[in-house]
Amino acid sequence: MILETKRLILRKPQLSDWKDILEGAKDLDVSRYLSVVPYPYHKKDAVWFIKHSLKRWSKKSRTTYTFFIELKSEKKIIGVTDVHNINFQDRKANTGAWIAKKYWRKGYIKEAKVAVLDFAFYRLKLRKIEAEAYIENKASNGMQVKLGFKKEGLKRKSIIAKSTGKIHDSVLYGLFAGEWKKSRKRLIRELKEYQ
Repeated sequence: MILETKRLILRKPQLSDWKDILEGAKDLDVSRYLSVVPYPYHKKDAVWFIKHSLKRWSKKSRTTYTFFIELKSEKKIIGVTDVHNINFQDRKANTGAWIAKKYWRKGYIKEAKVAVLDFAFYRLKLRKIEAEAYIENKASNGMQVKLGFKKEGLKRKSIIAKSTGKIHDSVLYGLFAGEWKKSRKRLIRELKEYQ
């Protein structure tokens, strides 16, 4: 399965992606806000992550779709986004993302998230998507708001970052399908400035 945007291809991982994953995830500025990414990050960590993601893709009843974000112009993986913890009975799921530092502030996460949220709401027919961000991660919290997510609460001292061992509060966000329709139009207009 492939999701495509103007500048990006969101696709299943391939074992050959390990160098790009390693390059992006080994930066402490990236991993400090990711709960399960160790620091330092090694080839074996990248290979394990890819194999783990592929195993999830192979399941018949999937509860996770992990998309590797490929920048078309460079034919390079620059980050990862997903829809995970899918609950088809309640028609909701969670989402997350990271991007290599070199590609920050260029609209790539916003562009990837539009494609992933379209997939979640229109193809999977979910009614709600939830997201979580460390309270200190201003960029991630700001992105949730830009995407149309509403702040729903705070989980105190809820996550230990594997890379630093620090305990973080996390902000909870939610987005309903109807809210996404309104936000999506604005986001498409905003993305034109990057394209």
